[in-house]
Amino acid sequence: MIVLANIYYNLLSLRAQLLLGFLLFYIGCDAKSNQYLVTGYTMGTTYTIKLISSKNEFDIELIKSGIDSLLFDLNKKLSTWDPESEISKFNSWQSVEPYPASDHLLYLIDNSNDISLKTDGLFDITVYELMNLWGFGPNPKSVFPDYDDIKLVLKRSGYDKIQIRDKHLIKVDEKTKIDLNAIAKGYGVDILFDFVKSKGFHDVFIEIGGEIRCSGKNNNNKDWSIGIENPSGYGSDTEKICAILDLDHGAVATSGNYRNIVDLDGEILGHTINPKTGYPIQTDVISVTVLSGSCMRADAWATALMTMDYNKGFEKVNSETGVDAVWVIRDVDSKKIYLSKSSNIQMKNLIYPIK
Repeated sequence: MIVLANIYYNLLSLRAQLLLGFLLFYIGCDAKSNQYLVTGYTMGTTYTIKLISSKNEFDIELIKSGIDSLLFDLNKKLSTWDPESEISKFNSWQSVEPYPASDHLLYLIDNSNDISLKTDGLFDITVYELMNLWGFGPNPKSVFPDYDDIKLVLKRSGYDKIQIRDKHLIKVDEKTKIDLNAIAKGYGVDILFDFVKSKGFHDVFIEIGGEIRCSGKNNNNKDWSIGIENPSGYGSDTEKICAILDLDHGAVATSGNYRNIVDLDGEILGHTINPKTGYPIQTDVISVTVLSGSCMRADAWATALMTMDYNKGFEKVNSETGVDAVWVIRDVDSKKIYLSKSSNIQMKNLIYPIK
């Protein structure tokens, strides 16, 4: 999942960030394949839902209403941009006493802590204040943060600072704040995927802000084709995609430092912050695309792998069941760009050599 920077958010009004707008299309392809397309805004970005069916018995307006309700509920619980959301109220809770939390919040934090443990703390949801210090949160910055401020924030951050007990959250440090941007969109995709599947659809494509989950076939009865964005891609459409994945099931999420940036004192910085050092990362990895059975999991792992150099990330992926990855790498010496992948991934239309 890619955390959205201020430059992007300036392009959307607050209303677009917090409210949901829907555009519904029905495309009759032939008697065997009808495509329903629902698009709109959620979580500060756009979403797309494609539903393929040979039947005409679905009440698509009712399904759209259900999607609306689910996304609105998720925003009211997980958006740090909404001061009245559940997560914002928890961040304002300056106490070590148990805090009653919704099932959504408990589930995400429990899974976040599990991935934090597996990645040696390089995935960490307690980075809210760090992101704000570097200008990637609701409060933009124009200068580098002070070393002392970073050091102070690091003392009250760390995934072990948030505990779960009897459906309550407990802050070890009362000033700890959380940011679920690195996992929430993927979770939202999973919620919508389960919802539309429960309505009888098998051929499904769900996307929120580039995070994807799909199953079955598209309206041409082929696997869903998912392009991996070329970080250096300009001009023609072929230059904007560096590889293509064909999937009949599964989830895909990408994280990278080439798009969501902030300008501090004239220096352009990528949005990925190392939660241990408090500073933006500098590695040979330009982007990571993760495949998994859950989009929530893919989203979180994509963020975690962006904090690691390629060799360490490759080792982590190979030791983790149910996670595969594609890296876009820039060689430190030659500055050339390469692709690399874990063993279970098949790709086509590659424009860079495999490392």
